[in-house]
Amino acid sequence: MSNVPPSAASLRGAVDLSSLVNRPAAPAPGHTEGSPATPAASGAEGAAPAAGVPSLVVDVTDAAFSSILDLSNQVPVIVDIWAEWCGPCKQLSPILEKLIVEYAGRLVLAKVDADTNPQLTQAFQAQSIPTVAAVIAGRPVSLFVGALPEAQVRDVFEQVLELAEQNGVTGRLSVDGAAAEATGEPEPEPLPPHHQDAYDAIERGDYDAAKAAYTTAIAQDPRDSLAVAGLAQVSLLARLQGVTMADVRGAGASSPDDLDAQLAVADLDLSGGHVTDAFDRILTLFPKLDQPGKDAARTRLLEYFEVAGLDAPEVVAARRRLTMLLY
Repeated sequence: MSNVPPSAASLRGAVDLSSLVNRPAAPAPGHTEGSPATPAASGAEGAAPAAGVPSLVVDVTDAAFSSILDLSNQVPVIVDIWAEWCGPCKQLSPILEKLIVEYAGRLVLAKVDADTNPQLTQAFQAQSIPTVAAVIAGRPVSLFVGALPEAQVRDVFEQVLELAEQNGVTGRLSVDGAAAEATGEPEPEPLPPHHQDAYDAIERGDYDAAKAAYTTAIAQDPRDSLAVAGLAQVSLLARLQGVTMADVRGAGASSPDDLDAQLAVADLDLSGGHVTDAFDRILTLFPKLDQPGKDAARTRLLEYFEVAGLDAPEVVAARRRLTMLLY
């Protein structure tokens, strides 16, 4: 069993990324038909979870994970990456669901089907399944791989709650009502219309519409840094849509000097949270490129900087290295 680490890496560069964490509170998972997260079948039917969301066990998808990031600011979210054909998953899932109910709203379980959600599977670096992780205040925490006995899973959950408390996440959800306010913080202000349009489009999986909404916001206010970051993030998601990881990495390995091939691999690196690897891949190739190639590489790096966060130490180091290569 892997212990919960003392701190969690940032989720920037993975899945819906940081700008989605700061959006207004999403509807409770599963609250209407067709909503981003719908109730999963629970092995503890008849047990009444505390009362605020329709279920404390939800199915989530690549396109709809932003609602889980929002929820993780109130309670820790346990992420179960599973597949229908996986025998150990069938042993573990009922244990996870039973314990989630017992914790009575202090935890939520988000179930991710690995076969239909490749972006989330890669973002959580699930090399085998079941893989179990947590999201606390929008940040991922690796927990364990494989099926564990109930007592060990309970111990992991206790460690998750301790880490959550250290990060100020101490809420409790109820069913069919609002989440309990642990901190008393005010509700966030409504987003500007184009930002809300972008988030709504992302929830639908319509990345082109999201890009258009962010582009409009930037045209109206070039200093809109949130729109700039959002456009970079959704552009990454759009490029990753429908790609096959093995094909992309195979093409990158066979064509080390091909910019397009290396940019595609760098997208995968960044989406999986391997920020330094993504930067290094492009910066190592940079001196070999002609001027149009350098321009394209620089544009992609600037986009990555927005995705990873301009103040991130990896970005500061990569920006310094890029400046040296340019001048």
